[in-house]
Amino acid sequence: MSDLTLVLLSAGSSTRFDTTVKKQWLRVQHKPLWQFVADKFSQCGLFTHIIIVASQDDIAFMKNYADYTFVQGGKTRQESLKNALLHVQSEYVLVSDIARACINEDFLQRIVAKKGEADCIVPFLHVTDTIVYENATIDREKVKRVQTPQLSRTKMLQSALQTSLAFTDESSAIVAYGGSRLFVAGDEEASKITFIHDLNKLPCLQAPSNDIVSGNGFDVHAFDEKGEMVLGGVKIASKYGFKAHSDGDVALHALIDALLGASGMGDIGMLFPDNDMRYKGIDSKELLKTVVTKITQYGFEIINVDITIAAQKPRVAEYKDAMRKTIANILKIDKSRVNIKATTTERLGFIGRAEGVGVIANANLKYFNWKMIG
Repeated sequence: MSDLTLVLLSAGSSTRFDTTVKKQWLRVQHKPLWQFVADKFSQCGLFTHIIIVASQDDIAFMKNYADYTFVQGGKTRQESLKNALLHVQSEYVLVSDIARACINEDFLQRIVAKKGEADCIVPFLHVTDTIVYENATIDREKVKRVQTPQLSRTKMLQSALQTSLAFTDESSAIVAYGGSRLFVAGDEEASKITFIHDLNKLPCLQAPSNDIVSGNGFDVHAFDEKGEMVLGGVKIASKYGFKAHSDGDVALHALIDALLGASGMGDIGMLFPDNDMRYKGIDSKELLKTVVTKITQYGFEIINVDITIAAQKPRVAEYKDAMRKTIANILKIDKSRVNIKATTTERLGFIGRAEGVGVIANANLKYFNWKMIG
C-alpha cells in the first residue's frame, strides 16, 4: 500500500441542488452518496487513511454508517481542505469531492501512477465546443476542463493554502505558490453532480432501495395544575397541563422519537436535551418541524404515522381530527396518512388513576427517489 491519504470533501450545503435533500445524503441503494463514494475508493486498496470532511451535524449521523475519520468542514471548500490536512500524515494526499461520484479504478490508477512527477497531478478533459470570453473567441486547444481527484505533495499543498486568496482546486493554489502541475487524461464519466438532473447522467449510480424503515416512540408525562394542556399540537380544554421542560406535548414527543427511530437518528433527548434552556417551555410543534427538516435533508420521505393516546382523562375524541390536520401539515403528508387512536387503561396504573398520559407512536419512512426527477 502506498503512502497516500484520501480526503473526500462533503461539507457543502447543496445550495444549487434544488431539492430539500442534501446531495451527500441521496441514497444509492441503501448507502448515502458519501458512503458509496468512500467505499468505492476504499476498495481500491491505495490509501493508508481515508478522511471525510463534513458539517458538524452530519458527522454525528455519519458515524452510524461507517468508521472513516471524520473532520468538521469550514465555510468554504478551501477551509474544509485545510482542516482535513491537519490530520494527514502521509507524504501524498489525494483530494476529491463526494459530488464526483463515478470514479473508476483505471482513472484513479492513471493519476496515482504519476505520483512524484510533479507537485500536483491533475486530470483534465479537452474542450470540444467553441469558447468565447468577453466577445473574443479563444483557441479551445489551450483550454482544459479540470477535474478531481487531484494528487498533491502534502506539505506543498498545506503551504500553498496558507493564504487569503481563494482557489477552486488544489492545482491552482500550488501553481500560485510556485509549485509544478502535471496534467493527465481525465474521464467523461467522472462528471460532478451539481444540479439534480446531473444524477441521471451517471451510470454508476443505482436507484435508492424501495425498502421501508419503521420506528416507534413512547412517552409519558404527569399532569401539572399549572399551565394549559397541548396534545397532538392542539390545545385541550383541561384544568391540567403537563409537567415537562417543554410544553409537554406527549403525543408529539412520542412521534418525534418514532421518526428519529425510523431514520436511525437517536432520540428526542439527544436532539433537544431537557437541561438546555433553549427548549424551556418551547412549542413542541417547533421541535417536530426541526426533526422533519432534518430527516428530509438526510434523504427520507415520510409515508405514514400512527399514534395511540392512552388517557383516562382528558377525553380526546373531539380533538382527533384537529390533531391529524396539525400533524399532517407539519409532516407535509396527506391527512389520511396520519392516524390518531385514543384508549383508556381501564383505570389501571398511573394513567388509570388520572395522574398523566402515555402515548405510543409509529412511523414509516422511505428513501427519497431521485430517479423520479428529471
